[in-house]
Amino acid sequence: MDRFDGELRATPVWAGWETNQAHRYGIEHDGKLYPVKQIISMATGTPSANFGGGTEANNYLQTRGFKVVPLRGADASGVFLLNGEDSLLPLLPASFAKEDDFQRLLSKFPQLLVGDQVDPQNPRRWILVGRELSISTGEAGASLWSIDHVFLDQDGIPTLVELKRQSDSRIRREVVGQMLDYAASCVTYWSVDTLWSALDRTRKEAGQTVEAALNELLGPEGDADEFWQRVKTNLQAKRIRLLFVADFIPFELRRIVEFLNEQMDAVEVLAIELRQFESDELKVLVPRVYGQTQETATKRGSIGPRWDEGRLFDKLEATVGAKEMQIAKQIYEWMRKGGTRNIIFGTGKENGSVYPSFKPGGVTINPVYLSSDGKVYIQFGSLENKPVFGPIEKRRELMRRLNEIENVRLTDADLTKYPNVPLSIIGDDPLGSTKIIAALTWMEEQVQQFSG
Repeated sequence: MDRFDGELRATPVWAGWETNQAHRYGIEHDGKLYPVKQIISMATGTPSANFGGGTEANNYLQTRGFKVVPLRGADASGVFLLNGEDSLLPLLPASFAKEDDFQRLLSKFPQLLVGDQVDPQNPRRWILVGRELSISTGEAGASLWSIDHVFLDQDGIPTLVELKRQSDSRIRREVVGQMLDYAASCVTYWSVDTLWSALDRTRKEAGQTVEAALNELLGPEGDADEFWQRVKTNLQAKRIRLLFVADFIPFELRRIVEFLNEQMDAVEVLAIELRQFESDELKVLVPRVYGQTQETATKRGSIGPRWDEGRLFDKLEATVGAKEMQIAKQIYEWMRKGGTRNIIFGTGKENGSVYPSFKPGGVTINPVYLSSDGKVYIQFGSLENKPVFGPIEKRRELMRRLNEIENVRLTDADLTKYPNVPLSIIGDDPLGSTKIIAALTWMEEQVQQFSG
């Protein structure tokens, strides 16, 4: 602090720093205020860009006995948390301490890429292919670059993600050239095998098979072979997506992204601003997509619109008999639970589906699907390593209850797969509909007991 007083306080750069919106907190000492990150930097020799402000820096100082005070009203961000009915908790903008923290967060929670903003008509779903994937230049097999993240969406479109923090000066123009280099090389030198191998490594590290991951992405109506064929077609057609992700998207980058997105037919270019706000105990992440215009949304259609109740049952009526149709309606009503439960319709081109979504322990599981092809799909494979049905004994008990239906013969080999029970087999058992509903109700009770 003495160094700051002697070397910096009177300089033009630091004169009146307390009123600068970039400084949200100060250290109060001997009747004077000192900038938090600058003091830490001067004391430790660590560049201020290498650590985050807000809670991280404040905690560092407070544990060492310093008094940290807010410099202005905390409502400057315009983000509030309603606490009950009588108080508002203001949240302050905060930065990510390290780019690696940013990357790990996105790897763990791909939903931060807000697929419903990227494509509101048919929200994108993501599967992480890998982090830091090498990109060859083709020169004697050299791999000179690596891309921060590569995802695939449900239509098999390779999605390249480059992350930058606001403090990184490359976020304005340099990152655009960098990303275009990546794009040009990946569509030239990557193959389906490249992406499959990377996905296989990533899923093994997470304790999951590629089959299970794709089933979660595509649903029961999805076909893995068809999916990889679409990936191949997209690479050959140079149909990819480029996402610039940062905690702040500067105007210059927005302008460039919008221009590229309007001018490029096969390549979708977007920027996602992922802002972080915090209080003493909470962190809130607010994503926003830039670059999507009505013109570009119209230009790029998605593979399949989401099904609805009418379309699903019209297809079922053309596929199954009256008895099976009645069973399908009973299963659907169980899923809806009188309209009180969240159900989701699939987006398959040929076959549609509907399924209930549960969230035990905050983790989404989709154990069962009703498909327009006249089958009930049991998602044993997707339940591995998840709450409730992760233990094989729980899946085995669900299988036992399903096997009470005459001529249903699931085995232990199915407990890591995605078997189906045709509505016709359920209909052949005089008590089939009662047995399937009983098994599903037991399944729901296990979820409720876990959550309770």
